[in-house]
Amino acid sequence: MKLPSAYKLKDIAALIPCEFEGDPDHIITGLNEIHMVESGDIVFVDHPKYYDKALLSKATTILIDKKVACPEGKALLISDNPFRDYNKLVLHFQPISYSNKQIAETAKVGKTSILMPGVYLGNNVTIGENCVIHPNVVIYDNCHLGNNVIIHANTVIGADGFYYKKRADFFDKMICCGRVIIEDNVEIGAVCAIDKGVSGDTIIGAGTKIDNHVQIAHDTHIGKMCLIAAHVAVAGVVVLEDGVTLWGQSGVRSDVKLGKGSVLLGQSGLGEDLPAGKTYFGSPAGEARAKMKEVAALKMLPDLIKKIAKE
Repeated sequence: MKLPSAYKLKDIAALIPCEFEGDPDHIITGLNEIHMVESGDIVFVDHPKYYDKALLSKATTILIDKKVACPEGKALLISDNPFRDYNKLVLHFQPISYSNKQIAETAKVGKTSILMPGVYLGNNVTIGENCVIHPNVVIYDNCHLGNNVIIHANTVIGADGFYYKKRADFFDKMICCGRVIIEDNVEIGAVCAIDKGVSGDTIIGAGTKIDNHVQIAHDTHIGKMCLIAAHVAVAGVVVLEDGVTLWGQSGVRSDVKLGKGSVLLGQSGLGEDLPAGKTYFGSPAGEARAKMKEVAALKMLPDLIKKIAKE
């Protein structure tokens, strides 16, 4: 999330409020969670296990729950509850505002695009030219669709990311301030859910086709000309490079990358980064030919056990 203008460290600290370390005039230009940070961003961290990751990240301001040595060129915001204060900053710069109209006054739709009955468009939604949005599609605030996009009935674009922090007696919800960006010539099937980024963008690349009943989670980047079959679930912060194919009922865990032109066969589970241009199968997924040999070997195991028992 980019701030509307550059802010000074002392001014951000006053908003929370909290102590700070560093130059009071240190410049802050954005808010981001750890997977998406850039120079100028604030990132929060509230567990010693992740201190180094946050302090050494591209973020130049760290919202942290303990006084630690401040890296050169960076600044610290010291809070007793960084998760709470990060949410407070998000709500300050992007207050929640619900539209109770079917098409929000700030939504913009290309003249040649078609909205069928029951479509809901939230605040600041933009839709390009020659798009077809089928009945009962819901597009939340700030989402953007390019040209020649087709979205089939009952799909939801831009719902909140599934991001919670477990407290002693409740789950604390992360306030999401990101968007969904759908590029040109994308088609999305019926009853799909594509969640907005927590602080950045969930992106569906140009020419990609998505079947029915597919879940794409927050901050995931899907490349150009990808093919995703029905009942696929992709977790948050995943990168599918250009030309990737995911066949039916396959799943992808969070924060992994699948290389360009790769194929993940049906009912497979991707659990780690895998390189480009290969076909993968199984759970955890591996190269398809080797995994199928493993399956064949397992079929022989009962007879082998009986044979050994007789000897």
